[in-house]
Amino acid sequence: MSRDVVLGADVGTSGLKLVALGVDGAVVAEAESGYQPESPRPGWAQSEVGTWRRRLDVTMAEIATALAGARVRALGLSGQMHGAVLTDACGRPLGPALLWPDERAAGEVARWWALPAADRAALANPITAGMTGPFAAWLARHEPTLVESAAALLLPKDALRALLVPDADPRATDRSDASATLLWDVGADGWSAAAVRAAGIGEALLPAVRPATEVVGTALLPLGEVPVVIGAADTPLALLAAGGGEDQVNLGTGALVLRPGVRPEPADDPPVHTYADAADGWYAMAALRNGGSAWAWVCRVLGLSWAELFEAAESVPPGAGGVVFRPYLSGERSGVASGERGSFRGLQPSTTRADLARAAVEGVLIAVAAAAELLPGSVPDGPVLASGGGSRAAVVPQLLADLLGRRVRRVPLRSASAVGAALLAARAAGLEVVPAVATEPVVEPRPGSPMAAAAERWTGGAGVEPRLHGHR
Repeated sequence: MSRDVVLGADVGTSGLKLVALGVDGAVVAEAESGYQPESPRPGWAQSEVGTWRRRLDVTMAEIATALAGARVRALGLSGQMHGAVLTDACGRPLGPALLWPDERAAGEVARWWALPAADRAALANPITAGMTGPFAAWLARHEPTLVESAAALLLPKDALRALLVPDADPRATDRSDASATLLWDVGADGWSAAAVRAAGIGEALLPAVRPATEVVGTALLPLGEVPVVIGAADTPLALLAAGGGEDQVNLGTGALVLRPGVRPEPADDPPVHTYADAADGWYAMAALRNGGSAWAWVCRVLGLSWAELFEAAESVPPGAGGVVFRPYLSGERSGVASGERGSFRGLQPSTTRADLARAAVEGVLIAVAAAAELLPGSVPDGPVLASGGGSRAAVVPQLLADLLGRRVRRVPLRSASAVGAALLAARAAGLEVVPAVATEPVVEPRPGSPMAAAAERWTGGAGVEPRLHGHR
């Protein structure tokens, strides 16, 4: 008898991850194919949608042997949020995808500030440049001919799906991605006519919002003909894969602190985001642009591998010899050190490379703890779940526990978002699949946090101060 499996693919900022889940929830196979965003001008970040399509084929070829004899029931898609891709009526991209780290639309956010206060508050999200709405405004101003010829404005995972299923109407997304565009009225749970007018585009470009588990058609893939579902944004799918009920810290290219189960309310430029999840609920998100990307920069500058960075950090006591790292190399979003840039301070003749490594690890995690202080709602009783590649080093969960003053449990999934996408595929196929996640020990915060003095130096009287275990 053939085995049934479901697939989940995550279109990340720097790589595509593919996961195959069995009906028992176990990962049967997984693969990843990396790429880097293009930056033809300073502050720009874009990718060719065709790159994502080719990387999907690469990862499918890698897992083909492990899936020999299996029946692939469906493919779910996950994608980085906030991007913008113009396509024609057949879903073919008319230009590159503009990605969330891109700063080209900074001048366009003035259109959102010019909205009446009630219309702006209905968006209930920080007004930042790297989102679909400001990107649309930039395209309307700088590429009007392209906009006039376009049939759809899509999010990254939707643009990939349009290439996979060319016979389906490409103008489709789900509410988790739609709610993160700065074009969504959170209270009405629908497109904001005022924000769409501010973007300077026609409503006909906006995709229809459909259930995340809806099958849109069949794709011809290296693994055969596979039904493809709408999919959802990467962050709520990571919550779904982890169980969805606890606060979560995701350490990827950026860093996200998530709190599920919040109630959406109007708010004029709040410090944190309020987005729809992959079903019918909402979550709050405190977002940092600079997470693993800041650590990657430090690795390049210090000549360390990723593993060597954390090994060096563990070799130095808390406080990094008085060195402080502010990780905001690419600027930061509203509410978390808005407008600040990265820096090392407290350097001395005795400062070592290990001190710099320790300061870098501490700096990102203290910034995460500061971001967590901005989240609304009551704190769940359970442990904070840590996910993403940046959580794998043993020193990270312990420092998070100390800084947050809460228990921390790492979720050992290579790509939680891809697993979440596979769960959507399972639901579309009528399968009851629960991910089989290995249990890791819960890390307890240490009494009288050894990170208290380091956090005080890091704050330096500016920004949001994290509350530490036994310390304020």
